[in-house]
Amino acid sequence: MNYAELAQIINMNSHTRNKTGVDENAAVFNQWMSQLGYQIETHSRDHIGNHVHYISAKSDGRKVLLLGHLDTVFPPNTFTAFSEDDEWVYGPGVCDMKGGNYVALQALRNVKASQGEIRNIDMLLVSDEETGSDDSKALTAELVKHYDACLVFEAAGPDNNVVIARKGIATFHIELTGKGAHAGNHYADGINANLAAAHMLIALTSLTNLAKGSTVNAGKMHGGIGANTISPSASLTVEARFSQADERERLLAGFEEIVNNPAVEGIVVNVTGGLQRDVMQPSAAQQALIHEIEGLLGESLNLEHRGGVSDANVASAAGVSTLDGFGPYGDGDHTVHERASKASFVRRINEVSLILAAFNGK
Repeated sequence: MNYAELAQIINMNSHTRNKTGVDENAAVFNQWMSQLGYQIETHSRDHIGNHVHYISAKSDGRKVLLLGHLDTVFPPNTFTAFSEDDEWVYGPGVCDMKGGNYVALQALRNVKASQGEIRNIDMLLVSDEETGSDDSKALTAELVKHYDACLVFEAAGPDNNVVIARKGIATFHIELTGKGAHAGNHYADGINANLAAAHMLIALTSLTNLAKGSTVNAGKMHGGIGANTISPSASLTVEARFSQADERERLLAGFEEIVNNPAVEGIVVNVTGGLQRDVMQPSAAQQALIHEIEGLLGESLNLEHRGGVSDANVASAAGVSTLDGFGPYGDGDHTVHERASKASFVRRINEVSLILAAFNGK
């Protein structure tokens, strides 16, 4: 396999906030996908990169959506260069997830070469996955409803794993407003926002249930002025993750109860944020898709549950049979050590080519 094309897009900075770079990445994919006969529907955005929907010819039969993202986590002038050795390719996005997008492209090329036309297999590349898909998740949720299955091209696991479940995530920023006062002369006149935040942190953390895969983490805390002042304000940034829909409901209800009833009288609470991505849970329809793919490949898939989220959460929550992890295996993602296995690229392209050939126009 020649990695020159992959190097071309890896060497483009596609940080989520770099709209120009993300759109340049999309422009290259537009050229490649046009050569395969795809129609291109661009969902233009002013302040982030455009989302791009590649639409194939249609016939009777099931419709499949391939899902990826154009952005990476690395700002301009940080980690920018592609390199390779005998076993690995290195660079921003080689596994998360320009490499995955390239696996999908190469598989589509193989289908085009063997069958002459691509039908019923579309692709969506969004521009803001690394910052939570705040803009694109509504678009993804709407578009994916028109498909019977969704394959997502985040990185494979170390044993070529396919991801069948991901935790959901909710993130909140909590502002607590009290009343400042001199800690020596007017202690009783103050309303201590720090104290309220401390009680709230403990209560929220107690919602964690590790046995059910549910966690609550107050990852950031700030408050107060100095040791001689009753704190007039404090803030918490809190994340909840959950593996089951009923746990999502329990956590969200518990969160609401705690923040609406601060432990210190007189505290005013303001909350922003909420559910970012819903849980991706295994389902009977997903299991049927797994069984079908295993039949095509002639071997069992190695299946994996992941705590991290992706746009597979969005597709799955929309009710579509979704499998993730069809990109190459790699490690060091989100660091300057990001790399992906050359052998895994070859294996994944072969596997996805077989899968898509069987679904093409069927």
